Amino acid sequence: MKKEIQLQLTPQEAYDEVIFQETVAKRLGISLRQADIHARQTKRSIDARGRQVKVNVTAEVFIDEQVPPMLDASKPYKNVSNAEQIIIVGAGPAGMFAALRAIELGVKPILIERGSDVRARRRDLAAINKDHIVNPESNYCFGEGGAGTYSDGKLYTRSKKRGDIRRIMEIFVSHGATEEILVDAHPHIGTNKLPKIVTELRESILQAGGQVLFNTKVVDFILENNEMKGVVTKEEEKITGLGVILATGHSARDIFHLLHQKKILIEAKPFALGVRIEHSQNLIDKIQYHCQTDRGPYLPASSYSLVHQAKFNGKQRGVFSFCMCPGGFIVPSATAPGELVVNGMSPSRRDSKFANSGIVVAVELEDLPQYEKYGPLAAMMFQAEIERSAWKAGGETQTAPAQRMIDFVNRKESSSLLDTSYQPGLNSVNMHEVLPDFISSRLADGFKAFGNKMKGYYTNESQLIGVESRTSSPVRIPRDKESFEHPIIKRLYPCAEGAGYAGGIVSAAMDGERCAEKLIETYIRK
Repeated sequence: MKKEIQLQLTPQEAYDEVIFQETVAKRLGISLRQADIHARQTKRSIDARGRQVKVNVTAEVFIDEQVPPMLDASKPYKNVSNAEQIIIVGAGPAGMFAALRAIELGVKPILIERGSDVRARRRDLAAINKDHIVNPESNYCFGEGGAGTYSDGKLYTRSKKRGDIRRIMEIFVSHGATEEILVDAHPHIGTNKLPKIVTELRESILQAGGQVLFNTKVVDFILENNEMKGVVTKEEEKITGLGVILATGHSARDIFHLLHQKKILIEAKPFALGVRIEHSQNLIDKIQYHCQTDRGPYLPASSYSLVHQAKFNGKQRGVFSFCMCPGGFIVPSATAPGELVVNGMSPSRRDSKFANSGIVVAVELEDLPQYEKYGPLAAMMFQAEIERSAWKAGGETQTAPAQRMIDFVNRKESSSLLDTSYQPGLNSVNMHEVLPDFISSRLADGFKAFGNKMKGYYTNESQLIGVESRTSSPVRIPRDKESFEHPIIKRLYPCAEGAGYAGGIVSAAMDGERCAEKLIETYIRK
């Protein structure tokens, strides 16, 4: 017999497997000696609103019945070596899932990636962390797996309109992720585990006859009568296909310049910009879990989500947390020399003593009148200028400008800085001199407001580290709402974060799948 039950448990009951099984049997009034009973969690979320933290669990209970696998065995992908081919530019989650979906539909993908494979990327990440050397083709943003591979691996998304979230999760599980991501309300793989999973995704593409080209930079498009016929690489190789999915991510500025140069319609897009804020994880745990000392052995490192509306010169803008990384690290995410960008990540265990989050301010196009001369690249040029300012303030290395939180609000340069997870090091500056007033003033207002929402958050035992500027693409590549095709250039399918249509691993993966389906439906399955 199988039944589904809803439970509200203590952390120990939810996260200790032996105690969980005993608790379920007790709640059902069944003795473990009388029946063969096994419970399996299918949904799990933490409720920390009360003084005692509870865990809400949905579970399947199997009584005197064999427990079926949680995930159906995945079918092998069909071989598409000799099939018609499409081109996918960018091997992040959008590109990889577009390639796998194309294979499922009987089409051969040629996946082109400017950066290195996940293994080779490690050397380039070590170089930026230790030697402050930025490889513009292989870094935290560029390379196999995209930005998410080495900058966190969070799988939570609110976006359901693009596709089946469960399907994406199951593909990750079939390629090596744990089944926990099918259960947790805010699933997370971790930067230490994602590279192996990304490698397995690539192997599925190759074994099915797809192609994956690393260290291959697209520098031009092959256009005929407003149709995209293919791409040209830096080595002057022409690669043609029945359509091009452009999934280059939010930091491929050269692609935005190329599109503009080729007079392909693009648009400036609002985005958000601010800093990373770093606290001790223990402080965040005390605030969120209402604990006196530490969170104990069962609860995961706590996170938070904050938002505030702040006014500056009579205009109201959102100030909000972005990509909160409990038990994580701050990493250097520049994609070119002469700029400084920070991002956050967490390993799977989330066991760092630090908690960090982007705290950013919404930037609207009307905030940037002096950049109007750049047309559709206006927001991008503003973003780049702030990153150069941060690089100079840090000492023209990857050392990041930083300031303690209350000092920042009081416009006082910090006489000393705290320990940090940011490996290249910190330089104490007045962050108001790095950021424009319409950003810094709203941030200061936001920090005070967040201190009212989370008692203890507003403290000089935390510090701002700048700048967090790659929250989303500052450029949109337009596409038709139904066909996903560019409105003017046929056979061009702008995709995911770089096109301004998705944010995060799961939503990008779903968008990649939809782009592949739309392209194939229009030009191959007529």
